Parts: sequence; C-alpha cells; structure tokens
Amino acid sequence: MSQPEKDSMKRAASSRRQFLQTAAAAAAAASAAAGCSTAGTGSTGGSAGPSAPSTPVSAGTSGALKKAFKTNVAPYAGKVLGANDRIVCGFVGVGGQGSGAHVGQSLAHKDENNIAHAAICDVSKRRVQDNIKKVQDGKAGTPQGYGDYRQLLERKDIDVIFCATVDHWHTKVSCDAMTAGKHVYVEKPMTRHLHEAFQIHDIAKSTGKVLQVGSQGCSDMKWHKAAEWIRAGKIGPVVMSQGSYMRNNPKGEWNYDVQPWCTPDDVNWAMWMGNEIKKQVPFNADHYFRWRKYYPYCSGLLGDLFPHKLHPYMLATGNPEFPLRVAAVGNKKVRTDAKSEGKSKTEYERDVCEIIQLIAEFPSGMVMHITSSTVNEQGTQEMIRGHKATLTMAGNKVELKPERPFAEEIDPQTSEPFATESVAAHHKNFFGAIRGTAKANAGIDLAVKVQTVISLAETSERLGMMCYFDAATRRVTDATGREIAPLSYGTTELS
Repeated sequence: MSQPEKDSMKRAASSRRQFLQTAAAAAAAASAAAGCSTAGTGSTGGSAGPSAPSTPVSAGTSGALKKAFKTNVAPYAGKVLGANDRIVCGFVGVGGQGSGAHVGQSLAHKDENNIAHAAICDVSKRRVQDNIKKVQDGKAGTPQGYGDYRQLLERKDIDVIFCATVDHWHTKVSCDAMTAGKHVYVEKPMTRHLHEAFQIHDIAKSTGKVLQVGSQGCSDMKWHKAAEWIRAGKIGPVVMSQGSYMRNNPKGEWNYDVQPWCTPDDVNWAMWMGNEIKKQVPFNADHYFRWRKYYPYCSGLLGDLFPHKLHPYMLATGNPEFPLRVAAVGNKKVRTDAKSEGKSKTEYERDVCEIIQLIAEFPSGMVMHITSSTVNEQGTQEMIRGHKATLTMAGNKVELKPERPFAEEIDPQTSEPFATESVAAHHKNFFGAIRGTAKANAGIDLAVKVQTVISLAETSERLGMMCYFDAATRRVTDATGREIAPLSYGTTELS
C-alpha cells in the first residue's frame, strides 16, 4: 500500500472516531437535559418553617416502615449563616472517631474553616474531660461539657453538631438536632435500621438542614471525575461496578482495648443503651468498647466498612438510585475471637460476619458487587464497567479504557492525580454546604439510598433471602411480592 493510501485511511479513521465521539456527547447531553440528576447531594442551609412536623412520613410509606418517631425538642429554624460567619460546633460522642477525627481534625483546621468549639457531650465523664482539654490545648477556648445531648441542643448559639455515637443513637441525635435548628455531620452508617433512614431523610427535607454522612471518600475528587465522565457518556451505559474493603486481624477486628476507667461511675450506661434496644444488657465494658461486634448496636462490616465503598461508588454513577434488589452472603467461620489474646482477649464471640459479599441491582441496569473481610486483606480491582469503556481507580487517578468493539469511538484517558481522601476535606465540604458555597458530597439524597442498600443487605444475609425494594412505596418484598418487615430493634438480636 502506498503512503498516500495509508494517510487517506488514517484520515478516514480519525474522522469516523470524531463523528462517533460527537454523537455520543450529544446523546449524553440530551439525556442530562431530560432530567438526569447529578451525584447525590444534601440540601443547603435553609430555614425550617414554623410548623415543621416532628414525624414526617411520606404518604406512600408502607406499614412495615411506619414507626413513630417523636422528638423531645421543639422545632427551631436556627441561624442563617453567611459565607463569612463563624460556625459554632458541638460534638456528641467523643470516643475514638469523635475525638480523633472530629474534635482533632476540626481543631487542626479551625482557622481556615472559621469555626468555634462550643460543646463536648458524651456518656463518659472521662471522655468529656479529655476532649475539653484537647480543645484547650488547641487554643480554641474552653467548651462546655455535657452528659446529655439534649441539653446541648437547647443552646441557640450552636449551629452544627458532629454525631459519632454508637450506631443505634445516630437517628435520634440527628433528628433531634435538625429539629432544633442544627446542621448535622453524622458518622457512617447514617442509621442502624432502614425505617430510621427515612426518618432522617424526611426531617432533613422538612427542616432544610444540611446533613453530611461521614464517608470521607465522597470528598475524594476522583469519584467526582468518574461521575463527570459517566454523565458525559464516555463509558456508555454503566453495567457493573466492583470494589472491596479488606482487613485481616488474627485477634479479631474491633477487639479494642478495654480501658480501666470504664466503670458504672464513669459511664451513663442507661443513656448509652437507650430505649430502642429490646434486649437490655447490664453494664458491660466489652460491649462499650467493642460494640461493632454485636448486632443490637451495629451491622458489623456492612455498617463499618461498606459505607466507605457504597457512598463513593454510587456517587460516581452520576445519578445515584435506590436499589431494585439486594442480596448478601457472609459467615464467621474463622472465629478470630476464639484466638484473641493479650489486651484484645475477649470472652464474647461476635454476632456479625467476618466476611460478606453484597450484590445490588439498580433501575438503570447497573449491578454492584462489594466485598469486605476482616480475615483476608486482598482486595478486588476497583472499577466501574460501562458498555463502551471501563473506569479503573489507578492509585488516585481515574483511567478510562475503551472496550475493544468501541476502540475507534472512545479515546483512552487518564485523569490528573487527586489528593487522597481525608476527613479534613470532608469537613471543609460540610462547612461549605452550610454556608451555601458547596453541596454536601455525602448529603441526604445519596445517604438514604446507600443506607437502603446496607439495610437490605443485612436483612438478606441474616434471613437468607433476596430483598426487593420499591422506592415509590418504600416497601420491601421477597421474590413473590410478599411484603417483609426489614430488620429492626428487637428482631433476630443475637447477643
């Protein structure tokens, strides 16, 4: 073949690729114009109306999810904060995450975020005093200490609360705080059970308060880049996604050291246990420090590690959806608790799984597969598969690789490197959302969908069934269409 003929063929291939790329971009733009929403975000800081309901429930909510939720705090709109206003913070739950990630990180960035530390609350007197001292040592004044979060919420000067309590208190604290006019940063998982996810969702919507869930991966910009490329049609319809969060702890995950100061004199055990737990347990320091092992308080891997993958992957689709159906399988056959020793030694074996795999299908057709373990640390390759191309998270970049049949239409592409995920970046995004200069990266619209996946997965694994979900009615059914009650407090508690 002559050189002119070769040049002519190259020009023809280039023109065809350009034509196909232009057509794909036009189709994606048309889809977006037709109503394709962006990544899940929370509402920005508006004011609640004077008659915001204390128990908002959508008209379509099924009987299985209509649980009464009464707040002890009268509705209050809260302050409207401008871009330059100082945000006054209170911290509810200051154990490992609440103290290190929230009190500690917020102190390190207090000036750039223009925030004040006004209150520390915990059921442990020791933890309250330790964190008051931490704030003092950080030259941020002397916050008031509280043993009951409801006293903290009575303060009109506090704009925001950080909730890092045991999981079964997330809903009550968050809903009471929003009703009291506070914006909320709540640790993952957002709630313990499914009905609570809709309680938080409805109160966030009725009050207009910003709610951010503490899955800091959502403020890692590589996931936003993936969402941008997906919305632009660069990989075609999303068909599959996969990820994992793996650990291997020979002495048992979450067997944290039991501290000698943890006594009934220090810890308000009745407050920690609360009224939701049906099988009340007398004071137990093991349960206090190692609560993630036990079903009444936590769903284990599904509550602790899965949110770190589910939030960013669902955000990265560019249009987070409620699931159509969810299944999960797990076990605890390695029995690491039986091998615990030294400071990690425990007399109690965990309720929760040591390995678990989740599969979820969404209305768009995407099937998601997430794996987690505490007994093997080898992860799967992080990727989002489209019909035309696949995205992989290479280090902290996003790589786009065309599928072979579409190699002439799609160009390979690699994003710029992004900063690694951090709690500090997630805090900054939260404060920006409150001031109206950003949208919450793990806001209520995304978080309620993620929690639905988590709760259906727990129900599936523990009851041995595929769970189907109808977003319009909030009904959970089995494959025959028979409505089932998702797990809640008092159902199949194993501890």
